[in-house]
Amino acid sequence: MSSWPPRTERSTRPNAAAALTGLAVAWGGTALLVSPAARLLGPPDRLSTQILGQLAFWTVFAIVIAIVLYWEKQPLASLGLRPFGWSSIGWGFLLAAFIMYVAYPVEVWALGALGLPGFEAGIAKVVAVPLWIRVFAVVTAGIVEDTLFLGYALQRLRRLIGRDWIAAAVSVTVTALLHWPHWGVGPVLAFVVSAAIGTAFFLWRQDLLANIVAHATADGMAFVVVPLLS
Repeated sequence: MSSWPPRTERSTRPNAAAALTGLAVAWGGTALLVSPAARLLGPPDRLSTQILGQLAFWTVFAIVIAIVLYWEKQPLASLGLRPFGWSSIGWGFLLAAFIMYVAYPVEVWALGALGLPGFEAGIAKVVAVPLWIRVFAVVTAGIVEDTLFLGYALQRLRRLIGRDWIAAAVSVTVTALLHWPHWGVGPVLAFVVSAAIGTAFFLWRQDLLANIVAHATADGMAFVVVPLLS
């Protein structure tokens, strides 16, 4: 498949208003859902609130997809979404393995060496919810987060700014900061590394499905498989 963006007149002149609106929805909508404003959905420890939070995240996803299709008039391929291929699944598993067995141990060691809090508190909050909610959250994280933050935000920033490294730096920073309310300062610094790895992989492969598979696999191991085995 040809690389994106394709060399067409429409692609070289992005709809700046649509792209900026999409970025505001993708980042702003997510920021609201992790901010105190999310208390409008109900007490955070209530099951109904957690379900509403997941559904609200999917709503943000749907709005951005609508912007892509009906305002920008771009295909889903503009998000880096290729036709299904087993190579995407394979690359996704390889990326997940690298993150889980190489990047994550190094991040944990570095946080300990710096005296910063690790992932334990955040993981404890996740595994406290029912299993089926965790599975739903893992699927949501893979599909929704990677589509919003890589497929949309990174791609549109590349077109608007014209410099891949600047677009990547902004995307990685915002993605990591959006995890701060749940995880805290230590894991956020680690997320900068993980997000940078995922972003570099996406810029190289331009395969959103592979990134989705990697994200869902890594989260599934951490929040579903390992807790069940332990």
